[in-house]
Amino acid sequence: MDAVRAVLIDIDGVLTVSWKPLPGTVAALRAVREAGLHVALVTNTTSRTRASIARTLADAGFPVTAGDILTAPAVTAAHLAEHHPGARCALLNSGDIAEDLVGVTLVDDDVEVVVVGGAGPEFGYAALDRAFGHLQRGARLVAMHRNLYWRTDTGLRLDAGAFVTGLEAAARVEAEVTGKPSPAFFAAALRHLGVGADAALMVGDDIESDVLAAQRAGITGVLVRTGKYLPETHRAASGTPDHVVDSFADLPKLLGLGPVRRIKSQESDSAL
Repeated sequence: MDAVRAVLIDIDGVLTVSWKPLPGTVAALRAVREAGLHVALVTNTTSRTRASIARTLADAGFPVTAGDILTAPAVTAAHLAEHHPGARCALLNSGDIAEDLVGVTLVDDDVEVVVVGGAGPEFGYAALDRAFGHLQRGARLVAMHRNLYWRTDTGLRLDAGAFVTGLEAAARVEAEVTGKPSPAFFAAALRHLGVGADAALMVGDDIESDVLAAQRAGITGVLVRTGKYLPETHRAASGTPDHVVDSFADLPKLLGLGPVRRIKSQESDSAL
């Protein structure tokens, strides 16, 4: 793994679950940083801004800042600026992410683009039916991701991918996907890090959206058996990960960084 100069890391299910550090992940990320590798936390999380995510992770002991984080909303804002400049957008999302949607015009009427983020209580019948109406009247559909579910400390929860698929079928449209697994997302991460795909490694718990999508972009993929990982999903996947490890805590060993010193932090107090 001597050629690796940068590590792309999913957050939810890899570093944390319900924003609590998984065992060994704080120490492992510090070891990666101390080895001089570039780091980008790449996430489809749509419930928090980059600044909020950075504060939460830093408070838990992770050595990160907002500049290390690339979110689906931030990439979506760039996509809309490039492909739908000035468009009137209706946002269907759980959580306030307006801070990361720089330059996006959010409206309720005369909608030109329906933007779907992460699912939550806001995804009721009335909201989905309004989105369906906009699409019937010619609006484009942009989805921040197609994740079907994610893992919390109470189990798997339904995510926006199920609703995006339903809107596509009902309105007979195809969504433009901006977050993982879109090639544009990984290209943006590589530009952010200033490295080529052959010098980067992606660590994720979603075999399709994180790992195999990264591999299709030329990035080395590492699947972790935490978060949303399920053996049956692994067996039924469309490809084979380059590497599989039990946890992100095993990454320094995979990279040949040597033993990781245990660091006392909130991770040692986590119930996970």
